[in-house]
Amino acid sequence: MRTILNVIWLLFGGVWLALGYVVAGVICCLLIITIPFGIASFRIAGYALWPFGRTAVDDPMAGAWSTIGNVIWVIVAGWWLAIGHIVTSIPMFLSIVGIPLGLANLKMIPISLLPLGKMIVPSDNLRFAQAQRSTVGRVE
Repeated sequence: MRTILNVIWLLFGGVWLALGYVVAGVICCLLIITIPFGIASFRIAGYALWPFGRTAVDDPMAGAWSTIGNVIWVIVAGWWLAIGHIVTSIPMFLSIVGIPLGLANLKMIPISLLPLGKMIVPSDNLRFAQAQRSTVGRVE
């Protein structure tokens, strides 16, 4: 089912969203100081191409610099990309088949606004990590 949704997503919006992230990444990589923003943008472009079966989680190694970078990102590029997700989600909600696509589009807004300090992981690994975290420290 994930593959079918990803192919439909790719055809009806994923390519354009990923292209927006690639353009933002190229612009960010033009200056040396903004290369981390470009790398984050390229990472999210891959997520925008194939979102079903993957999710964004907080990076435990992220520090204060990612928070400062996210503030700059929101001002410079994040809100443009978030608007792109909102605009592309509206037509997706017009059909029953498109509702999961519209929901996935809205799910990507937080990472489009605050990409630094996030990792894209397979959803299966997320369930395993949550199960491991819930058993740590438990005495049986």
